[in-house]
Amino acid sequence: MAKRDFYEVLGIAKGASAEEIKKAYRSKAKELHPDRNQDNPNAESQFKEVNEAYDVLKDAEKKAAYDRFGHAAFEGGMGGGGGGPRGGYAQGDFSSAFSDVFEDLFGDFMGGRGPAGGGARSRATRGSDLRYNMRVTLEEAFKGAQKTITVPGSAACTSCNGTGAEGGAEPQTCPTCSGMGKVRAQNGFFTVERTCPTCGGQGQVVKNPCRVCHGAGRIEKERTLSVNIPAGVETGTRIRLAGEGEAGMRGGPAGDLYIFIELREHAIFQRDGLTLFCRVPVSMASAALGGEVEVPTIDGGRSRVKVPAGSQSGRQMRLRGKGMPALRGGGTGDMVIELAVETPVNLTTRQKELLREFEKIEAENNPEGASFFKKVKSFWDGMKS
Repeated sequence: MAKRDFYEVLGIAKGASAEEIKKAYRSKAKELHPDRNQDNPNAESQFKEVNEAYDVLKDAEKKAAYDRFGHAAFEGGMGGGGGGPRGGYAQGDFSSAFSDVFEDLFGDFMGGRGPAGGGARSRATRGSDLRYNMRVTLEEAFKGAQKTITVPGSAACTSCNGTGAEGGAEPQTCPTCSGMGKVRAQNGFFTVERTCPTCGGQGQVVKNPCRVCHGAGRIEKERTLSVNIPAGVETGTRIRLAGEGEAGMRGGPAGDLYIFIELREHAIFQRDGLTLFCRVPVSMASAALGGEVEVPTIDGGRSRVKVPAGSQSGRQMRLRGKGMPALRGGGTGDMVIELAVETPVNLTTRQKELLREFEKIEAENNPEGASFFKKVKSFWDGMKS
């Protein structure tokens, strides 16, 4: 099947200017991109045809050969038998052309385009995000707190107002890449694209760098910040301070500061979500006879808890609403009291006598012990048989 005229493919007149050719190509490429025409089986071939046409007409030498000889200029029969200008082109090889339309289609979303009509990358670069690990006490996590931190990092240079140029002058368009931030080199049928070595991909250069920041637009500086710690935070909670990260390069926006919370261990309470656990020791006599024990609460108060007679180690009792508050509201957890029955030590002679006397008469009052030894006896009897 004969190829269509390249001017007809792009929908332009033969005498169209370079800007008109580029504008027509972008319009056609957007219209026929396969991702936007998934229901059109011919979209891919049409898209390739448009790219092929643009790859020729955007190049002054190739365009001149095409205007004179048509498609034959690149079929080895014209132009001195060398396969056309610059070694000709390979059908379907349109990597450089596609790079142009890729920037048009996606550049706005990726932050890669500059001012309208310029195609240059923005000279400003967003600063890096910073992380700060903060340890807080359980009491601070319960009530909330205001803490002051010192953050090492960078800030916008006040001498050049963040531009990187002496006196705050605006950087100039890079002469090597014409503001694109990248350069292309032809290697046979392939086009190689790489970061511009002059501007480092910025698209602009500073003629007279600022003497304070040496052209970076920012300087190293420690900052003191006040941070609000909301009630209910726990280990792993992340607090974001927008714009408090590294300063941007050459006037770019600053990054963010992320504060990661870690709770310190507490001497009395252990936390599990909204629930607080408190292990309370009680004497053997109190556990056996029953009584009351006074326990602390995280808000600094006190609560009296009744210990039922015959309580064993590990018994738990719940105090409603005495736990941790939920972050951003949503109620308060409970506090769980766990009894730890203590065995007395360093007994006096009289205490030992009383315990021995008690031991002689207590067997029938220990149902758990009686049940256990009954099971042990049954196990041994079974092993013998």
